[in-house]
Amino acid sequence: MENTLGGNFLFLFVLIFAFIMLVALARSARIVSQYEKGLVLRLGRYRNTVGSGLTFLLPVMESIIKVDMRERVINVEPQKVITKDNVSVIVDAVIYYRISDPVKATFEVQNFSYAATTLAQTNLRNLIGDKSLDETLTARDTINANLRTVLDEATNTWGVKVTRVEVQKIDPPVDITEAMSRQMKAERDKRANILEAEGFKQSQILQAEGVKQSEILKAEGDAQARITRANAEAKAIEVVSNAAESYFKERAEMSKRLDVLNHILASQTKFIIPAGSDLVNVLGLEDKSVVPLKPPSGKGHA
Repeated sequence: MENTLGGNFLFLFVLIFAFIMLVALARSARIVSQYEKGLVLRLGRYRNTVGSGLTFLLPVMESIIKVDMRERVINVEPQKVITKDNVSVIVDAVIYYRISDPVKATFEVQNFSYAATTLAQTNLRNLIGDKSLDETLTARDTINANLRTVLDEATNTWGVKVTRVEVQKIDPPVDITEAMSRQMKAERDKRANILEAEGFKQSQILQAEGVKQSEILKAEGDAQARITRANAEAKAIEVVSNAAESYFKERAEMSKRLDVLNHILASQTKFIIPAGSDLVNVLGLEDKSVVPLKPPSGKGHA
């Protein structure tokens, strides 16, 4: 009987021990996600860093801290900042960062979000306080770059990398906004009037240039027409002259010869004309006083 009770007690003890070991084993198993790093602590002291996957810890003695390695964003709450020319503006920003060293990010800073937000607000006041309102509204990129540089230098020892800083809005007071709106409207009206005047001026210039070009082309056309007509008249005169010289030269020469013969023969009663000459018919000389000149015969004369 005692042996039976002892055996039952031992079996129950083994069963309880096995259950405790299973529970401890289950509690010692940890799963680290792909985007996380696991910091293993043994009795509260950092031991090592584990990657993603299944990790087993020593029950009771070890624990794990999971650190998200993805890029995250912090909203910097809107705050009132006074510019160099004593204008109050409402400014807010966003900070994009990622953890580069999970050990430093866990043990070097207690609350990174609060620390980064406070640091960003302080530097925004400094950066905008050194600029006038107009410079602040137009130098957003410069403010972003300077703020990122300051935050990056401060957070580098915390194992955090600031990837980007963006100033979301810079809101002046309502009265300043209305004044700026009126100023922009006046500038637009001024530019519109200038553009309209420039357009009218350019239109007049182009119109005058068109009239001038038209007159020049018309004058050139008239001159070319006169030259063409003069060339045509000169060509006609040349053709007439060539025709006159071709058709009337022979008759003019004949008339000149007749004038010479009339002058020479005016005081003579006899003259000799070669036989068969055209002058016999031209002069109409048929009386006997005219002795035709006959060609010499084959015999000689004494």
